[in-house]
Amino acid sequence: MAEVYAVGIGPGGRKYMTQQAADVLQAADVLCGYPVYLDLIAPYFPGKEMLSTPMKKETERCRMALEAAQQGKTVAMVCSGDAGVYGMAGLLLELAGEYPGTEIKVVAGVTAALSGGAVLGAPLGHDFCVISLSDLLTPWKLIEERLRCAARGDFAVCLYNPGSHKRKDYLQKACDILLEEKDPETPCGLVRNIGREGEEKKLLSLRELRNTEVDMFTTVFIGSRGTEIIGDSLVTRRGYHLSRQGELT
Repeated sequence: MAEVYAVGIGPGGRKYMTQQAADVLQAADVLCGYPVYLDLIAPYFPGKEMLSTPMKKETERCRMALEAAQQGKTVAMVCSGDAGVYGMAGLLLELAGEYPGTEIKVVAGVTAALSGGAVLGAPLGHDFCVISLSDLLTPWKLIEERLRCAARGDFAVCLYNPGSHKRKDYLQKACDILLEEKDPETPCGLVRNIGREGEEKKLLSLRELRNTEVDMFTTVFIGSRGTEIIGDSLVTRRGYHLSRQGELT
């Protein structure tokens, strides 16, 4: 049985990687992935055969991995964060039927909503949504609809891919949609370069967030009505304080 592992490496540093992910990468004959992600892990797994394709060549990348597995090699497809959250796990599973005898195994990783949330404190302590602002594969009209639904449901929201050099105003447009339902003073936060050199965080209001420049290395967190800034942390209360006051049973 040929094997391809879809491996989430978290933000990229070894200390953010699960032990299972590290074990699979160590045992693999071939590491496949986007060049930036391979560069992040190369120092920890020297001597491995590396296969890569640029952005927008994800299907070709998955086929390279599957073909290598058909040659009898154990292959690990490396994904930032978690392989099943905007990663390659789904595409590998879609294509695997074309490569008889090939099994796809998914290895969980720490996605940016979790690693970035930890930097800020506990912004996802209650129900939340994760929405990507990239319209490369998703129509912007659908992204708008999802943002409106999240705002109406008073979810805390984590935004992936909030901006790039081609999408400089997408976060502003997203904030305008959220402001249709949310208070302008809703506590928010952002983290850039999670777990990497130059990591930085910022706490601000939704009104301030609207006019903040971000890039593809930034993860944005927008609070619900239960979110507060406590000290230098962003915290979404789950309701324990109400229980202590006898308001919940």
